Amino acid sequence: MGGALFVVSLAWCAWWYLMSAGASSPYTGAAIPLDAALFSLFALHHSLFARDSAKRWLTRVPPDLRRALYVYVASGLLIVVCAAWQPIGGDLYRAGRLTVLHIAVQIAGVWVIARAVSKIDPLELAGIRPARSAEPLQTSGPYRWVRHPLYLGWVLAVFGTPHVTGDRLVFAAVSTAYLIAAVPWEERSLVQAFGDDYIRYQRDVRWRIIPFIY
Repeated sequence: MGGALFVVSLAWCAWWYLMSAGASSPYTGAAIPLDAALFSLFALHHSLFARDSAKRWLTRVPPDLRRALYVYVASGLLIVVCAAWQPIGGDLYRAGRLTVLHIAVQIAGVWVIARAVSKIDPLELAGIRPARSAEPLQTSGPYRWVRHPLYLGWVLAVFGTPHVTGDRLVFAAVSTAYLIAAVPWEERSLVQAFGDDYIRYQRDVRWRIIPFIY
């Protein structure tokens, strides 16, 4: 059930981004704060689960269900974000002759995500298999380019669109801003988990998300 909900949430988000968020409509800037706050609920879940108090509470949950619980909540919140999103509208940019190039960038983003996921456990990511206590540090494949290739793939996929609407731009900007803000916190946890191995990895792979930029 957790795996099914995970897949449904990703499919719903992709359909919403491609169809609803890409629809041409009059610009309504008043919806931006509401939509940003709505996405913040999804982001807040990730931040709360990373806190020590939440981890202590999760000890009450059977170990085999902890990852699944996290995925259940995250998947449900992603569906809520897409379903409750208020249209912003506005046509900001159309690629025209460069459409093929933009689509290639988006495909490259999806490919980077797929490659990064293949280096970890997809079933664990989807909440189907419990998290392993001795997960190895991944440094191969796209992890040689940046320390968080999943985020790189996301940036390419959401910003590579050949048709930029207000909805797509706000969704891309807010989600990417959250990723940038969350990386330092995530890397603190990774240093705690892997110690000197991750510190050496940080020295070897300088860039966090975007090569030569961040």
